[in-house]
Amino acid sequence: MRTLSTPFRVWMIFILSALSSLPLLSQTTPLGEFTGHSDVGAPKISGTATYNAVNQEYMITASGSNMWAQRDEFHFVSKKMNGDFILQAQIELIGKGVDPHRKLGWMIRKTFDFDSPYADVAVHGDGLTSLQFRRAKGGITEQVTSEATGPDVIQFERKGNTYTFSAARFGEPFQTCQLKDFELGDDVYVGLFLCSHNPEVTEKATFRNVRMIRPAKDGFAPYRDYIGSNLEILDVESGRRQIIHTSAIPFEAPNWSVDGNSLIYNSSGRDPETRGRLYRFDLATRQSTQIDTGFANRLNNDHVISFAGNMIGISDQSAIHGGRSAVFTLPVTGGTPKRITPRTPSYLHGWSPDGKWLVYTGGRNGEFDIYKTASDGSGEEIQLTESKGLDDGPEYSPDGKYIYFNSTRTGTMQIWRMKTDGSEEEQVSDDTMNNWFPHISPDGKWIVFISFSNEIDPADHPYYKQVYLRLTRIDKYEPKVIAHP
Repeated sequence: MRTLSTPFRVWMIFILSALSSLPLLSQTTPLGEFTGHSDVGAPKISGTATYNAVNQEYMITASGSNMWAQRDEFHFVSKKMNGDFILQAQIELIGKGVDPHRKLGWMIRKTFDFDSPYADVAVHGDGLTSLQFRRAKGGITEQVTSEATGPDVIQFERKGNTYTFSAARFGEPFQTCQLKDFELGDDVYVGLFLCSHNPEVTEKATFRNVRMIRPAKDGFAPYRDYIGSNLEILDVESGRRQIIHTSAIPFEAPNWSVDGNSLIYNSSGRDPETRGRLYRFDLATRQSTQIDTGFANRLNNDHVISFAGNMIGISDQSAIHGGRSAVFTLPVTGGTPKRITPRTPSYLHGWSPDGKWLVYTGGRNGEFDIYKTASDGSGEEIQLTESKGLDDGPEYSPDGKYIYFNSTRTGTMQIWRMKTDGSEEEQVSDDTMNNWFPHISPDGKWIVFISFSNEIDPADHPYYKQVYLRLTRIDKYEPKVIAHP
């Protein structure tokens, strides 16, 4: 049950990814997240690589006759890794190019020998997309062709001896192919590659949103085991993302301040000194400071800033009120919380534009429904939904006419809306994914939400699983993927 509110031109998201220290290979000068870069197979024209730390982008130039058969020639930006991992990037070949089979992508390689065993995910200049591999040193290259054509978002996952390639054009969901029972050994060289497919020319490519993620381990126990977090800013139109804060201590649910100068998030994890606290991240200084929430020191991730920007609502489950979540309000700068909901559990999600109402999910008599109550704590709570199944994630539209929420009432988790008195419930999303936590843009024209695959329990939103961040017009359901975290 998480909230997220932002100015709409640039939408802030959080990505949960493992931040374990990884062993590196000292090839040359470190380059961004990589140890260095080098040519493989002695191309006629040497390649180059640079990293723009401001834009967090890699630029590679490369020659090379091919990456096929028994010999490879390409430029490789790499580091040494072991175990399971997920590799992600947004890719772009620069210019028209010379050969239609120039190619770029992710490479996982046993050695730097020109005929080394390897597996890669390659996108060609003509749009051909494939998972290529060489089983043994000096062996012939094989491939599994993807149904994707000309993708600009790629993901390569290694889990044991299974390699999964996912590819999409920005805005679309992944198409996936897989290679099983492929042995490369535990320690491998991992990185970005570019090959011109013509030894007489060089080609150029840009790699953005480069992520090397440690997935949840086998036997991962939610809320006992944790992974670290990145705080990222996403440009909605282009899909370009920038990491602005990284921590091995997990944190969740960032919200923009109304003035756009800071973000507010809550921490989680095992440490009782930091778990369940609220923090303000200053975008100018890139520093976090704790917000004083008094006795409320076991916050979950359901905090909401009022439309006026002067108050914040929180959900707290401290022992002082029985360890069950209740809703409180306090000044956004910090202070003594005021309890609003006498009944528990109650999980806050929305504040009305006029500041008079709070809307939340309440667990009552074995059912979770949507409720609202006066933000000053006066009066009784008002039940808005009564359907069987989980209703969650309520949020007011900026014009104050509707409450958007998500519900499992049709079997999968889908986005719904209703009038603010609970009348005229209508389904907004209708697809095979499980869609959670609708957030409305300040101009009231768009909805952004997260989507889990239908393999996930519709009533669950596990923080350690991959999701899509999707966007749709508010008046017509046409979902577009804006992040593939």
